[in-house]
Amino acid sequence: MNWILGSTTGAPLYLPLIKIEMNTDKTYRLLRGQAPLSFMIPGRSTNRKPLLFWDEEKGENRVLRYARNQKSPFEDEQDGNAIVEPIIFEDGMLHVPKTNPVLQQFLDHHPMNGAQFEEANDERDAEAEVEQLNMEVDALIECKALTLDQLETMARLMLGIDPSRYTTAELRRDMLIAVRREPEHFLHLANDPDLKLQGKIHRFFSDNLLSFRRNKTEIWFNGPTNKKKLVTVPHGQDHLQVATSYLLSEEGLEHLRTLETLV
Repeated sequence: MNWILGSTTGAPLYLPLIKIEMNTDKTYRLLRGQAPLSFMIPGRSTNRKPLLFWDEEKGENRVLRYARNQKSPFEDEQDGNAIVEPIIFEDGMLHVPKTNPVLQQFLDHHPMNGAQFEEANDERDAEAEVEQLNMEVDALIECKALTLDQLETMARLMLGIDPSRYTTAELRRDMLIAVRREPEHFLHLANDPDLKLQGKIHRFFSDNLLSFRRNKTEIWFNGPTNKKKLVTVPHGQDHLQVATSYLLSEEGLEHLRTLETLV
């Protein structure tokens, strides 16, 4: 593509369109909330810690090396007078001005990028925060709409408590606080098709209608007049999942109906 400009003779003058790429300042941060006073990453390749970048165009691994007096982050494009200096994150952050494009390129190609550190991106961070806030709002709205029975079930599953020991106001307060802290976990539980049954099973155990024997390897029916072993808990399996599977089976449905009449 060319620009067409007028000339002094009246004939069109064709000039090539030159793409100008503006450099910008960049900020990098350590991942997983790390913020030590200082953290140094390797600036040159060694046998113990090779710094290699796979070049798709050349079809080869290229050795990285950061040298402030060079024009490229690749060792094969540098001269013999490379001045290597440390790269240090302070308080978990590293600001690289646009006047140092070589360090920006070096960090963008660094094998620890994405594993130990990343480039800070305000737009991406804002989008992620909006998504998290929307999830929190959705979870709070759904939690607010729970019936008392559903609230008690969620309290058993999410808080691991016996809801009969709390007032309704206390349950709603504690659940709303928990939902704000773990909205994704709440929504996952709320959409679990086995949620209602699992809540009932928690209650069966808390009401002592189901009980454990033999070091929690057996689940027994503990009715007023009927004491019967229901199922053995295989080693390493969760007792709640085992009880759920059994009570949904053809054999266990009769016991489930009996338990529901006793609650």
